[in-house]
Amino acid sequence: MFFNSQSKILAINNFNNVELWNYSIDKHLSIFQEHSDAVYSVAFSLDGKILVTGDSNNIKFWSITTGECLNTLEGHTNRVVSLAFSPDGKTLASGSFDQTLRIWSCITGECLLVFIGHSNSLTSVVFSPDGKVIASASCDHTVKLWDVNTGQCISNLLGHNSWVMSVVFSTDSQLLASCSRDQTVKLWNLQTGECINTFHGHLSWVQSVVFTSDNQTLISGSEDGTIKLWNIETGECLKTLSDRPYENMNITGVKGLTNAEISTLKALGAVEDGEM
Repeated sequence: MFFNSQSKILAINNFNNVELWNYSIDKHLSIFQEHSDAVYSVAFSLDGKILVTGDSNNIKFWSITTGECLNTLEGHTNRVVSLAFSPDGKTLASGSFDQTLRIWSCITGECLLVFIGHSNSLTSVVFSPDGKVIASASCDHTVKLWDVNTGQCISNLLGHNSWVMSVVFSTDSQLLASCSRDQTVKLWNLQTGECINTFHGHLSWVQSVVFTSDNQTLISGSEDGTIKLWNIETGECLKTLSDRPYENMNITGVKGLTNAEISTLKALGAVEDGEM
């Protein structure tokens, strides 16, 4: 699920098609159905007029106004799992399970650069706000920084011990945050390549991370059912938001509960001895 705040359009990928909704008026707009395989990634252009989608090896450009498929980009040999427009909107970055990152011209559809260096599937790609650098995250446990103009790897960020699921730049392009299946969020100084903080507290994979607009707080979302807000300077967890109201409540020995009730409580965060 992806949304464009300017146009108030929500894109929902449903196997091999993508549906568009105007969420401000709860209106179904259109459905794009030309993919022959599952859709794994979606991105809106900066002006909100174009939608791009990635499937098992192709990328498609769509007109949001007409629903027409404007172009199909071929080159990847496995799932295209991440798409990102450059800040000027002229190029598109794509990350794939084929272990490559590609840069495409949004005007001609030509593949301009292929970045090779990861030893496992890519999971996330993103441009820096100044457009000079691309960061890629991978199942090889690393984050790589690439020079947009030359395609050279300029930094290899090591520290996670499991798949890195997502990366994001601070708005001033000075910091990078990454999150991983190792249950941590890491903060990196892009001038030195140093990990300057590691945020612990999630109990399962961390799937997404984002900076607040003032770069003072990180927000992370996890498979443990929680969203955490972190103070970037101190590493303190400022707040935990959860849809699991009984998180870590020990129900060992509580009498009168049926098996169904125990299962429900556990789904809402409760635990028994040996599970904490």
